[in-house]
Amino acid sequence: MNSIRKILSKCFFLCVLVTNTLLFSYAQAPVKLYRIKDGSMHITLSKKITPASLDSFISKYSLADLDLIKFIKTGNTDSLNKLGWLVSEIEHDVVSISKPLAGSDNLSNPANKIILTQKEMLAARFAPIGNGITFGFNRFKNTTSFIEQDAYVTVFLSGYLNAKEILLAGSFTNWQQNAIAMKKTDSGWLATIPLTAGKYWYKFIVDGNWITDKANLNTENDGEGNDNSVFYKTNHVFKLRDLNKAKKIIVAGSFNNWNEKALKMQWKDSAWQLPVYIAEGTYTYRFIADGKWLTDPDNTEKLPNEFNEYNSVLRIGLPYVFKLDGYTNAKKIVLMGSFNSWKDNELFMAKTATGWQLPYTLGPGNYQYRLKIDDQLTADSITGENLSLVINANYRFTLKGYANAKAVYAAGTFNNWNPAIFKMKREGDEWVYDVHLSNGKHLYKFIVDGNWILDPANKLWENNEHNTGNSIIWITGVKN
Repeated sequence: MNSIRKILSKCFFLCVLVTNTLLFSYAQAPVKLYRIKDGSMHITLSKKITPASLDSFISKYSLADLDLIKFIKTGNTDSLNKLGWLVSEIEHDVVSISKPLAGSDNLSNPANKIILTQKEMLAARFAPIGNGITFGFNRFKNTTSFIEQDAYVTVFLSGYLNAKEILLAGSFTNWQQNAIAMKKTDSGWLATIPLTAGKYWYKFIVDGNWITDKANLNTENDGEGNDNSVFYKTNHVFKLRDLNKAKKIIVAGSFNNWNEKALKMQWKDSAWQLPVYIAEGTYTYRFIADGKWLTDPDNTEKLPNEFNEYNSVLRIGLPYVFKLDGYTNAKKIVLMGSFNSWKDNELFMAKTATGWQLPYTLGPGNYQYRLKIDDQLTADSITGENLSLVINANYRFTLKGYANAKAVYAAGTFNNWNPAIFKMKREGDEWVYDVHLSNGKHLYKFIVDGNWILDPANKLWENNEHNTGNSIIWITGVKN
């Protein structure tokens, strides 16, 4: 009996000791945390935090606008609610507030509208650099690394709590020139910036040292030995509802050459989903559910395919209207071109009172096409070649002189060196042709009455396999 009493006495003593220790520890170190969790910012504070400790916490994380002093003292949440913060948890003497990482706050406030305008100006400066890409998708180890909401992206770098300064630099900041100072939290560093849809390259500068994002599986080399992390600001989410019992759902389409393995969707919010960036244009796609191909049940727009089935259609951007006057007696006219892999069973034009037409969404670029009228393939009436179409021209080729030339063309890597597509026109004392060129290096030549020549006004050139040389032009700063 005595032994039992001794054991109970010891247990009671230990419980009192542990309790007092915990209370002492709590009194010595009131809770004060600022961290990132589940895609939101979380602030956890002890109601018994001292004014000095709270002031230090507010100063450390630049939280003066939240009026945490009033909140802790009175429990009034008005100032927090106006800024989008919500009380997420109250337990004993500890309170937590949270807010999603991205978003524009309280747009009814005129002052915030001014701030938003400034951010929109920044968004224009942070525009994506076009590189002829059709689509892309993100692959992160940590789902809170990049949080997208509307026009804003919040970048989070976990850890590095001993760093004095961390900057976010990339193609959207002209790299180091306009690098963005990140804000320190208890679990890492974050920065919220406005970005338009497109592809971006970035790195972090940690106390002067450049590092890639280890949580990002997408990296690219810049051709000069430097690896950069890649982020896509998405503009479309593929969704397939139901089929919650499926083991694997893949989306494939013309945007990724119908790759049956690359784009695996994830189950989220009662649907299979995959956010992607897709350039302007028209695309066809299907889902693959555990090996079975199917169209998108929520998308009513479809086009026939070569298997006597249908593909779902996705359009990004504004349509270009193809028109053909006359031929009112024709039974059918099919549009086919480089934009749909020259399929002659897909784009059927509609008859109008004076001819035929078909709206078709195309992004910036140089295209070739033909029309098939009652199974008879047509072409340019003069050259017999494909017809050409340029959307959003951003560069003008010019060739001075050659006033007596009968026909002058521009050809290069931008049109597969076709010598009979881009026919230049005479304006004043020069021949001109407007094209759309993506960022990067382009090779070209002029063809004057059948003779290939270098651009006499361009000193930049390189030799070719024919030992006759090609002129070179570099394009930078083109937006998607």
